Amino acid sequence: MSTQTPESFEWTDLDRRAVDTARLLAADAVQKVGNGHPGTAMSLAPAAYTIFQKVMKHDPADPEWTGRDRFVLSPGHTSLTLYTQLFLAGYELELDDLKAFRTQGSKTPGHPEYGHTAGVETTTGPLGQGAANAVGMAMAARYERGLFDPEAPEGTSPFDHTIWAIVSDGDLEEGVSSEASSLAGHQKLGNLVFLYDDNHISIEGDTATALSEDVLKRYEAYGWHTQRIEPTADGDVDVPALHAALEAAKAETGRPSIIAMRTIIAWPAPTAQNTEASHGSALGDEEIAATKRVLGFDPEQTFEVSDEVLRHARRALDRGAEAHAAWDKKIAEWRTAQPERAELFDRVSKGELPEGWQDALPTFEEGKSVATRAASGKILQALGPVLPELWGGSADLAGSNNTTIDKTSSFLPKGNPLPEANPYGRTVHFGIREFSMAAEMNGIALHGNTRIYGGTFLVFSDYMRNAVRMSALMQLPVTYVWTHDSIGLGEDGPTHQPVEHLASLRAIPGLNVVRPADANETAIAWAEILKRHATDPAPHGLALTRQGVPTYAPNEDAAKGGYVLADSSTEVPEVIIMATGSEVQLAMAARDALEAEGTGTRVVSMPCVEWFDQQPAAYRESVLPAAVKARVSVEAGIGLTWYRYVGDAGRIVSLEHFGASADANVLFAEYGFTPENVAAAARASLAAARA
Repeated sequence: MSTQTPESFEWTDLDRRAVDTARLLAADAVQKVGNGHPGTAMSLAPAAYTIFQKVMKHDPADPEWTGRDRFVLSPGHTSLTLYTQLFLAGYELELDDLKAFRTQGSKTPGHPEYGHTAGVETTTGPLGQGAANAVGMAMAARYERGLFDPEAPEGTSPFDHTIWAIVSDGDLEEGVSSEASSLAGHQKLGNLVFLYDDNHISIEGDTATALSEDVLKRYEAYGWHTQRIEPTADGDVDVPALHAALEAAKAETGRPSIIAMRTIIAWPAPTAQNTEASHGSALGDEEIAATKRVLGFDPEQTFEVSDEVLRHARRALDRGAEAHAAWDKKIAEWRTAQPERAELFDRVSKGELPEGWQDALPTFEEGKSVATRAASGKILQALGPVLPELWGGSADLAGSNNTTIDKTSSFLPKGNPLPEANPYGRTVHFGIREFSMAAEMNGIALHGNTRIYGGTFLVFSDYMRNAVRMSALMQLPVTYVWTHDSIGLGEDGPTHQPVEHLASLRAIPGLNVVRPADANETAIAWAEILKRHATDPAPHGLALTRQGVPTYAPNEDAAKGGYVLADSSTEVPEVIIMATGSEVQLAMAARDALEAEGTGTRVVSMPCVEWFDQQPAAYRESVLPAAVKARVSVEAGIGLTWYRYVGDAGRIVSLEHFGASADANVLFAEYGFTPENVAAAARASLAAARA
């Protein structure tokens, strides 16, 4: 879609009519369903229309076109701001979809949902995260360019595009946006533009109740390019000034840009404008009729869209086709000039892995003590050369998380003084910003054409939790590397020792939590995660030990989530001990003791209960026969996960309280994580099963 320069910018009566149509469609849609957020959609209509019709490169006929710009509506409550533009521009939405706003099964849910509505680039609603998603998309766009076309002069590559985001007061009050904006400035993400809707209204009234800082000075301190737009004399958006600001922001490629645009919420509703009521409530029939009179529409009609307006707005399809054709020509020239990179692009864009990639995976020596975090680090470094699309880092804990895929290559902009700085580098330094790291990873995954991971301590997954939830909600293939996974981290004490976290994370639908028992299970887990990237996309959380754990012979059944690590000496086990992570060694030692007593004991390693639950019933029965009622689970965290697996006669060896600052071995012994206690639990379960 070709853009207009400030000199050639045109704003016709039909453009104005299309904007007013969008305002009234928003008001009518909320009024019809009886709930929603009309005011912001009304005041933002000129801005959203300008982006979609005058500035942004996109093709409504191909919403997933690789060469498109990206658009993020961070204040998802004003979803009609997006839906009306998707309708007008000719995406898959039609007028009946707007009439079905916020109703069961419609394409227009209350907040935009990725994968549900064509043209929606991310699910937004929890404020601030859309802004962080946009930062992640801008990071991904730079890394993608580095993969496929790094030598091209600025602005000439088919992989050059802009990330546009509308953000609100609420977004910028949430800490996650501050974290992300700080990183964006540090990274000099010149392909990122925020349009800040400065409407001074929140649910509780004027934003003076909670916000008084100079937002643009804050962003200037972050290293952003800043601009401000004042409204016209009658209170509407100054569209020519907005267009000029958007073009200036796009032209500023050395740093991210933010434009503060003062708006009047619900403009031009005669009595509802500039009120908090218009933020989250229907305007009412009388107010909507009065607004239609102000704008020259028939107050008796609802969802009025003239054929002339629709024809005019849907010229976006023609512009999109023209832009797409120009990109096709450019990408064809690139393919001719870069055949090896074109081959890489085709593989990566399909989510495929290169032939023989698994040969790079290390196999760890049986019997050796290796921390699973250390094993994960070796796996990443081994995969790096064969999977250039794999990149990531940690929240300033790389040395502890073992997330450095390439020590010589850091994702840092030109001008950074570090010797390993490279704008297309492999290792990301997210900084101590766990929440935004997760939300940025979501944006990176949404952008596509790379594979991202990020690490921190498991206990700090709490900081990230809502973004992790959004990963699961959107079914995004991001990988969280959570190390220091239990009281086994030792002396740092209860503030750093996760107790409830494994069970809490497993409670998130669609998140696969993987806690491997040893180094070889860790390699198999990484392989399975990579295989699932395209075929079964979902977020994964790897929970890894700080301390060394014994290494067992590799068993590919670990990829099924649960498998028989050591079987009973009897044809049918008398008791089954299930364990994860560092506690598998306790189950193995307890088995030795029980077998010595003549008790047939099976040990099941259960690295991922979600993967196990996905297996066919026959396989699950072969691992955990229903006839075997004596069962024990062992995991150094709360036992919430395990009740459904152990049954009425089962016993759970768990930790139902916080830890303490002491050596890991001392804590395990103090809290009953010993082979003796596990064996005792097995005997108790046997007695209960026989009673």
